[in-house]
This record gives sequence, C-alpha cells and structure tokens, in this order.
Amino acid sequence: MPTDLATILKLTVPVIVQLGERHMSMDDVLSLAPGALLELNKPAEAELELLINNKSIGQGTAVKVGENFGIRVSSVDSPRQIVEALGGA
Repeated sequence: MPTDLATILKLTVPVIVQLGERHMSMDDVLSLAPGALLELNKPAEAELELLINNKSIGQGTAVKVGENFGIRVSSVDSPRQIVEALGGA
C-alpha cells in the first residue's frame, strides 16, 4: 500500500447523522427558546442519512446504545463515492 494511501486511510473525519431538515425564517430562528419543538420533514420510521462533508454516504436506523443514541447502518455507498464526498477526484 503506498504511503500516501495509508496516511489517507488514517484520517479522521466528522460523521453526521441527519434526522431531517427544515427551512425557517431568521425571525423564527431568533424566536426559538428552550422547550420549542421543531417538526422535521421526515416520518419517524424513515431511515436516517449518514453524511460526510455534508454529502450522503449511507443510511441507517436510530438505535439506543446504553444511554446514548447510535445508528445501525443499513447501506453504504461505494468507496469511490465516499472519497468523492470527501472532495476527492
């Protein structure tokens, strides 16, 4: 394995699990307060998006792991698509 590839494979990247999204006016954002509820555009039973660099690389379902949340991955893009999500060619 070339040294540069080995180095790349050791990089750590932020992984985001997206529940859903919602567009709001700045006025509505500024009026948020503790206890406010935001309804998202995704059904509760829908799979969650697994993102790297704000680009989807897979999907999964929410699970409870001890006292934390986790994601059970159900699908992952190809390594090529993941590298492209990171900004590679």
